[in-house]
Amino acid sequence: MHAEIAAIRHFSRFYTQRIGVLHEGLLGSPFSLAEGRVLYEIGTAPNCTAAWLAARLDLDRGYLSRILKSFDERRLIARSPSAADGRAHLLRLTAEGVRHFAAIDARSAEEIGTVLQRLPATARARLVAALAEAEALLGGAAEVAPVRIRGHRPGDLGWIVHRQAMLYAQEYGSDGSFEALLAGIAADFLNAHDPAREACWLAERDGAPLGSVMLVAQDAETAKLRVLYVEKAARGLGIGRLLVRHCIDQGRAFGYRRMRLWTNSVLCAARRIYETKGFVLTESAPHRSFGQDLVGEVWEKAL
Repeated sequence: MHAEIAAIRHFSRFYTQRIGVLHEGLLGSPFSLAEGRVLYEIGTAPNCTAAWLAARLDLDRGYLSRILKSFDERRLIARSPSAADGRAHLLRLTAEGVRHFAAIDARSAEEIGTVLQRLPATARARLVAALAEAEALLGGAAEVAPVRIRGHRPGDLGWIVHRQAMLYAQEYGSDGSFEALLAGIAADFLNAHDPAREACWLAERDGAPLGSVMLVAQDAETAKLRVLYVEKAARGLGIGRLLVRHCIDQGRAFGYRRMRLWTNSVLCAARRIYETKGFVLTESAPHRSFGQDLVGEVWEKAL
């Protein structure tokens, strides 16, 4: 456990230095870190009371009382009786408090935005997913933007080929022939797909792509699910299941009667998704592809 403790302490030192917690004033303001957090909660929480703040921030009530007294003296907050509890008072920001709150909030967004601008979209997605997982592991309820599904745009198919080829090389030892296969699938789709019956979708959060899936026609009644992919940092969020479900729903909407896919037995997570979504394994055969000895599988589902 010593190594884990050292790693977390190292990150804590790095991050507190990066966001300027050690500076005398929070983000160049006249407030300490604790005062800035209390100001933020009052500015964003409805029906805020001192008791709620103490529980929310896990602050000693005496310490919180001194902060609120300081805010009173600086005319940053106003109090009004609570209709729900006659013993409590609701706290709200005055015009002066709102001015300070807005300045800190804007400075915080600016500094975080500066850090994120240095990262590509995929790295930002990995960072957001990693922070959400860290918060969940430590018992919090991570507040992150929802994942949405959208149709492909110019450049997306290139991203799919690049990211999936890299991942499969890293995790499964696939050689360049796998990238060539992906590139061929992408080229065929872009050159000749029928928008009324075929589509490619990406899952994204805050504009950063997290995964993809493609639906193409095998014949008039059979659709093929292809290139299901989820970014490594986004696994465990249900994105693969979301993409497969969307593909199935759209396959029905397009009028197909069945859906088919080809995969390999080593892709255990994907196989579990297919099975839970009602696909049935119909064919299995060993083959030598992508520099590896594999077992190819065909799965089918009636729509």
